[in-house]
Amino acid sequence: MKPSDVLYAVATGPERRRRLLTPVGLLIFIALLLLVVFGSLFTDRALNLARLLPGALGLSVGILLLAAGLALWGWCVISFSRGRGTPVPFNPPRELVVVGPYARVRNPMLTGVFSCLSGIGFILHSASMIFVWTPFFILLNAIQVKLVEGTTGLDIPRLQFINSSTIFQRLPLGRRFPV
Repeated sequence: MKPSDVLYAVATGPERRRRLLTPVGLLIFIALLLLVVFGSLFTDRALNLARLLPGALGLSVGILLLAAGLALWGWCVISFSRGRGTPVPFNPPRELVVVGPYARVRNPMLTGVFSCLSGIGFILHSASMIFVWTPFFILLNAIQVKLVEGTTGLDIPRLQFINSSTIFQRLPLGRRFPV
């Protein structure tokens, strides 16, 4: 059984199982973020890379990116809770979320995460975090989207187009479509 099959079975299984496994998904996500942060610091030291934007400029850029990413991330979590679910793949919302940032972008939560990682990279003045580890994290998420497409048969780029098409933009932002 492939990992994507296990994820699909859990996400579509009984609610009790989904709720029990939600913290596991959250821990996996946090572990991946910590891997990116500490991996980049290790890479910077091992390769003796120069500090990226040292001083107040790097710190300022980092704080702005981190604040923007956290705000977007929080807004997404609130939008997911209104869809009766969580952002953790083990416990997805029961309704298609097309409110808040999801009314304009297919996956704003990952945009927030990428902004946070970039912000942390500038705060830590880590060149490898900005140019190696964060792009690698983005690539992993692109692979995950392909796995979801292969498992569920969903055409994610088509859904992305539908979500941003003029027909859906004219709908009230509070409307939800059942999945």
